Amino acid sequence: MKDCILILSGGMDSVTLLHDYRERIALAVTFDYGSKHNAREIPFARLHCQRLGIEHIVVPLAFMGQYFKSSLLIGGEDIPDGHYADDNMHSTVVPFRNGIMLSVAVGLAESRGLQHVMMANHSGDHTIYPDCRPEFVEAFSAAAQVGTFPGITLLTPYTHWTKTDIARRGHELGIDYSETWSCYKGGDHHCGTCGTCVERREALAEAGVPDNTIYLH
Repeated sequence: MKDCILILSGGMDSVTLLHDYRERIALAVTFDYGSKHNAREIPFARLHCQRLGIEHIVVPLAFMGQYFKSSLLIGGEDIPDGHYADDNMHSTVVPFRNGIMLSVAVGLAESRGLQHVMMANHSGDHTIYPDCRPEFVEAFSAAAQVGTFPGITLLTPYTHWTKTDIARRGHELGIDYSETWSCYKGGDHHCGTCGTCVERREALAEAGVPDNTIYLH
């Protein structure tokens, strides 16, 4: 039964979730919010939806890029290199990004007669991104449930998974991760040194999954 809408970035995690739950996903939505890597992610999101026959839409959230402060956004400071555990990675946080996207997705779900909104957050996100943590997911799901007539809830099956777990699952599903995008810098190729590139490389290596990504460093 197709009862879900998925927030799909075009990165490893959400693309894996798309394939993993393809029998339940009626609609995938990608948000163009002014990040430096939106233009690299969106084509991959579209590609995977086309292959699976899942409807895909892109919703513009230009106001976030215009008014919010984050190094992740076009016009922001340079994306730092390092690991997600490093303090300098906090500059990549886009304030309440997931909260805003989830709110739009809940509205879309109610408009489409769908029961659940899916998000591919995982345990590695919890260190730096408050709106990826289990407490946030539980609170937002409760709010969505009481704030909609059909009682829409969030489904976040990877919340307690590691990035390595996701990579392993994606490999089982036959996903070629070179057809996903992670790098926050949004160049022609993955930089290999920003937090999300480091996390990507480590996860694929730990999972024993071939990494066909082209890295600059």
